[in-house]
Amino acid sequence: MKVTIAFRHLEHTPALDARIEEKSERLAKFLGGRSNIHWSCYVKQGIHYAEVEITGPNYNYHATGSSENLYKTIDIAINKIEKQLQKKKEKIKSRRQRNAVELQCFDPEMAWADYDEDYFQDAA
Repeated sequence: MKVTIAFRHLEHTPALDARIEEKSERLAKFLGGRSNIHWSCYVKQGIHYAEVEITGPNYNYHATGSSENLYKTIDIAINKIEKQLQKKKEKIKSRRQRNAVELQCFDPEMAWADYDEDYFQDAA
């Protein structure tokens, strides 16, 4: 997982980097590992904005958060992207369960018995 961070009209501090890296690690449980996370943080008219874009081999997600505080903005963006990833994960899980085939044994006593050739009828 590769994380890139860009700041516009905002001071770049190690504390912000650490916070963004920490929040990005929460997304690792949803992503396979081959993904790029791009953060863009900026200030426009006194309001802080944080945009996060996740790209991978078969997916692309985007979320934006805004508030008066940058740390709160990062939390908003992370919550939005986690909801998107959770929804996708649930869809995949339900699709797998729907396509699962159960093996049924109608005669349990005959399931482990040695079969004679006379038992089988010609299917051809």
